[in-house]
Amino acid sequence: MTMCLFCKISAGEIPANKLYEDDEVMAFHDIHPKAPVHFLIIPKKHIDSLFTATADDQAILGKLLLLAPKLAKEQGLADGFQTRVHTGPAGGQEVYHIHLHVLGQPA
Repeated sequence: MTMCLFCKISAGEIPANKLYEDDEVMAFHDIHPKAPVHFLIIPKKHIDSLFTATADDQAILGKLLLLAPKLAKEQGLADGFQTRVHTGPAGGQEVYHIHLHVLGQPA
């Protein structure tokens, strides 16, 4: 099975500017930022998109969402931030490994 881009990043095969990593998730800066602060949070487990996520993925999806405000605050976004999950081609998904975008402007 060929690994996707984010699987290769989480496996350490492709370098990334990491913000956070544990056994289940990784966060790193987006290489094409759309805001002064723009990072991604991904599960290390490959899940194509929200379309293919199952009840078994509920805990890891919750972990992504709970990690977002912690990392956002650490990156200077204490006043607020945006989150985005692109799903499917019409939703703008480019990498088919579920990921949470966190974007914002530091205060």
